[in-house]
Amino acid sequence: MKKELHPDYHMIEVKLTDGTTYKTRSTYGEEGSVLTLDIDPSAHPAWTGGNTKLMDADGRVSKFKKKYEGLGF
Repeated sequence: MKKELHPDYHMIEVKLTDGTTYKTRSTYGEEGSVLTLDIDPSAHPAWTGGNTKLMDADGRVSKFKKKYEGLGF
């Protein structure tokens, strides 16, 4: 295997949305960095089975629905 081909793995701390942390090996940042997650398995609906609420920023969803209302969406 070529030398200097792969990034350096080192220990970092990952902080979940509920405040819990764990240590893992990663190429993120440098040794001792803290990676703070905005979305993680303890909060994301894909893992928790909760319902998601679609945010309608500037009426984009409404415009889309109106534009394609005749297509059976």
